[in-house]
Amino acid sequence: MKNGSDTDTWRVPPLAYLDSRPLEHEGERLISQYVTVRDGTRLAVDVHLPGEAENGGPFPAIMVLTPYYRRFALRSGSRNDIDACPTIAFYRDMFVPRGYALVVVDVRGSGASFGARDGFRSPAERLDHYDVADWVANQHWCSGDIGATGISYPGAASDFLASTNHPAVKAVAPLFAVWDTWLNHLYPGGVLLTCVTKSYGQLAESLDQDNRALIPPYAYFKDDDLAGPAPVDEDADGSLLAKALHEHKANFDMQDFAQQLRFRDAGLTDNPDYTGAWISPYHYANRDTDATTAYYSISGWMDGGGYSTGTIQRYLWLDNPDTRLMLGPWDHGARANVSPWRENNNPQQPIVGAAVLRFFDKHLSRRNTAIEGEKSVHYFTMGEEKWKAADTWPPAGEDFTLYPAPSGELATTRPVEEGTDVYQGDYACGTGMHSRYDRLYIQNVETYYDDWDGREDLMLSYTSDPLDTAMEVTGHPWVGLHFAASEKDCSFFAYIADVTPEGKSLYVTEGVFRALHRKPGAHPDKIPETGPPHSFRQADAQLLVPGEPAEARFELLPTSYLFQAGHRIRFSIALSDSDHFTRIPDGRPPELTLFRAPDQASQLVLPVVPRTP
Repeated sequence: MKNGSDTDTWRVPPLAYLDSRPLEHEGERLISQYVTVRDGTRLAVDVHLPGEAENGGPFPAIMVLTPYYRRFALRSGSRNDIDACPTIAFYRDMFVPRGYALVVVDVRGSGASFGARDGFRSPAERLDHYDVADWVANQHWCSGDIGATGISYPGAASDFLASTNHPAVKAVAPLFAVWDTWLNHLYPGGVLLTCVTKSYGQLAESLDQDNRALIPPYAYFKDDDLAGPAPVDEDADGSLLAKALHEHKANFDMQDFAQQLRFRDAGLTDNPDYTGAWISPYHYANRDTDATTAYYSISGWMDGGGYSTGTIQRYLWLDNPDTRLMLGPWDHGARANVSPWRENNNPQQPIVGAAVLRFFDKHLSRRNTAIEGEKSVHYFTMGEEKWKAADTWPPAGEDFTLYPAPSGELATTRPVEEGTDVYQGDYACGTGMHSRYDRLYIQNVETYYDDWDGREDLMLSYTSDPLDTAMEVTGHPWVGLHFAASEKDCSFFAYIADVTPEGKSLYVTEGVFRALHRKPGAHPDKIPETGPPHSFRQADAQLLVPGEPAEARFELLPTSYLFQAGHRIRFSIALSDSDHFTRIPDGRPPELTLFRAPDQASQLVLPVVPRTP
């Protein structure tokens, strides 16, 4: 981890802390049983205890609440190196040998648990989390202190658990997890992320129904030696597992479910109150109760279509001096280093795991970690390849505005003459399969946007002059577009790229926005807004009048990136990303007229952090 020893960033860098925490326990003892929650549903629970736990402990407990199998059954004669816990081995190997009990739960309707899932992150699951935590807190092997963590779905589950205000839950670390499920995950910028809803739906069916024929596209689950969910200890003949799998037949369909939530306030057709709020952690958050729970929110610059934004929203909402934020050069889950300037692609998850271990050591094990002497925000600047620390997010800076200009130039001065550019939308435009979105549906992406150069040829692009000095963009860029369109609606895909002196274009970040939602309006309560606000409610939706001028202002995904001197900044606009999003309107690519005029000045606004010489 380059510059990880910088004491201005950390008193104890994560990997250095991990080196100071050698394994204290050998082996593990596994307990597997059903726990019955308040409505009578039985949930399958695995408890991983340090090897000598029968005579040792009690231990602080860390919960992971997952729909991706707490543990697999292994086929007879499976090879010796197969791990039955591919989705939780990261947590097991980090925490159990260092004195923690790891409690892994198949959420209702998944794995070996009974029940059915009536939606993505059903509200019923949140109450289940409380009930399981209550059971954990009363076990003889538990010290009475509970934490929760997990990547993606389990990360949001740890949010939901914290919001129940169970007195034993002292700290949670949501990793690469949403805060607003509708905007961070299903409808970034108000546009349906079909690559996820379609592919996740198939993944959910393959796991929940134990349909191995659908497994091969998903790298983490396709090993032939993995034979479906493991039954609990009492289920020697698998009869209980068979009954549980039968109940999963009632589970929701992801694509059908998402299609019903087309607006932020739209509900299910059979239950209008069941909106995106019901499946979002922000809806249940409460500053009074959250003040009693320490949070560590972690994400990366290529974390899906809004997970990094959600991670920041969580941090800004919480009112707790022990709340921390970490934003790294990572994809979803820190499976890879996404910086185009990385020197290597060394494993990244150990950095995350070490940081979370240190956090739990302070709040659950009461160890002296020196974490309280550090700033609450840590972020990595790509291009500079350096970790930095700040007291707030975003770090103090100033806006730097660029304007589309004639001949594809990106100017630093506002236009003084009337001008337009006409762009015919091209539905062949996409961002490929090495994008920030593809890891969300378990694709094994290791290098990001390595095929970006040339994709802007299908877009409307503007490029700046070479920079005289290096420029650090850290925070939330945003765009203001003055335009007219040939259709009543369209979607904008706005991109920032770094053009090297050799002319190669490197993807930096992007923003997505549906023109229908352009009317300014506040987000629901409890979602802090860092850019031009929109409500995404049906009542505020406004169709375009074809050919008439309109304006759309929207935020791009956050980043921290250093543009070196001599490099140029490119701003590109497309009307589709057909590889990942639904197309609006389908079948009729719009023609866009972008205005460049004194009173209709389209612009790109970059948050620039001043640099010391």
